[in-house]
Amino acid sequence: MPGIGEPVPCRTVPGLLAMRRARHPEQVAVEVAGVDTLTFERWDRDSAAVGSALREQGVTRGSAVGLVFSGRDWTSFAVAYCGVQKAGAVAVPLPDQLPPARLAQLLAACAADRVLTGPDQVRELVEAGAPDAADHARPEDVAQILFTSGTSGRPKPVAASHANLTDGVSTHPRRQALAHSRQFLHAFPIGTNAAQTMLMNALTARPAALTLPRFTPRRFAARLTEVGTVFLVPAMAIELLDSGSLDGLDLTGVQLVGSTAAPLPPAVALRLARAFPNAAIVNHYTSTEAAPAHTNMIFDPDRPDAVGRVAAGSVRVTGADGRPVPDGEPGHVWLRSPHARRYLGDEDATRATFQDGWVRMGDVGRLHEGFLYLTDRDSDIVKSGAYKISTLEVEAALHEHPAVAAAAVVGVPHPVLGARLAAAVVTRPDAAPLDLPAVRAFLAERLADHQLPGDLLVLDQLPRNDAGKVLKRQLVELFPAGPGGGV
Repeated sequence: MPGIGEPVPCRTVPGLLAMRRARHPEQVAVEVAGVDTLTFERWDRDSAAVGSALREQGVTRGSAVGLVFSGRDWTSFAVAYCGVQKAGAVAVPLPDQLPPARLAQLLAACAADRVLTGPDQVRELVEAGAPDAADHARPEDVAQILFTSGTSGRPKPVAASHANLTDGVSTHPRRQALAHSRQFLHAFPIGTNAAQTMLMNALTARPAALTLPRFTPRRFAARLTEVGTVFLVPAMAIELLDSGSLDGLDLTGVQLVGSTAAPLPPAVALRLARAFPNAAIVNHYTSTEAAPAHTNMIFDPDRPDAVGRVAAGSVRVTGADGRPVPDGEPGHVWLRSPHARRYLGDEDATRATFQDGWVRMGDVGRLHEGFLYLTDRDSDIVKSGAYKISTLEVEAALHEHPAVAAAAVVGVPHPVLGARLAAAVVTRPDAAPLDLPAVRAFLAERLADHQLPGDLLVLDQLPRNDAGKVLKRQLVELFPAGPGGGV
């Protein structure tokens, strides 16, 4: 129970918003650079009107409402998100550039029969609704449906309750997250898990969220001198570092650079540490299924591959039989997640992934002396002949090459070995051309012979989804069939 002076925990997302409005009505919660700002008072008032209007228009408890907003429309999206929940319904954030047929498939997968698509619709609902509408959300209700990234298969809809989204949130005014910052900066597309984390930060952390209509290195860099905290995905970090946009900037005011959505290559983490001399470079490890459970790891050159210092009972690594493996041995990674999420319409996958408050991450890793290390995604490990090869380890070595800006490694079918290792790289601006022999010679000083790729593609860019994750299924199709070898 809360102690004397402790706030009573808020168990719904609209409850968190009401709390922030009561304490900080005029404080800016979300700013879209050059477009709009949203105070807690306006956020709470307008979302109440949206909730009222939606119920008047027939939206019922538990029904799903698609939310398709561009990066310019973060303030309208935030109002719509909480307004849907105040109606007792379920918010379904979706990418705004999906082809119509693909959008229809995702909406059908979560049974969403209504879509809000931009600020004009939100404005009409605000004008039609009563600003003193009741909050119909309950802790056990489904609050949000997000789709997995689809990097290793068809995207799955993942349902999260209000209790899940608010789990572990401190409502004490002296214990708010990111207290060292006046603003935190990001440019994540709406519809990604990273973006929803930023929305919850806007609700619960001390600083305001500052976002851009879309990520470009120059515009992102221009706002860095104003903020104390920065959130990126590795692809954004690489583009920012290689663009030259940081040259001459005083970045000593940035105290935290957080990386999420994909593993941060150690070579990139070292470059970030040099660019942001006073910042802790933090790798944030979670998934759409596991959130808000996560591990955080301040980059440590002595443990460059670690993704988390593990609290007791928060992470486990198991064998195929589900039993924990000894310290240092690889196995399946699970995160502890109270009020766990679930897949919609796939009970078999739900039972396999969500078990007794644990979430299987789909990664192979190991625990060693209190730290978590990832080997690879289950689906990305390349079985070549007698070897099981971690693509993450090879990618980390490729990122050490002075000409390599981005890299991805996959297994390509091979008639004898089963699979052969293949690498795709993007070179830095003005870098000398790369070929396979040069890359293999560079890697031979860092990796074993069986880890050296037999194919190399030099691309203008890697295929990625909205969250910045490499779509390795698409990458495999770019390599020629057959034994391979060469560029």
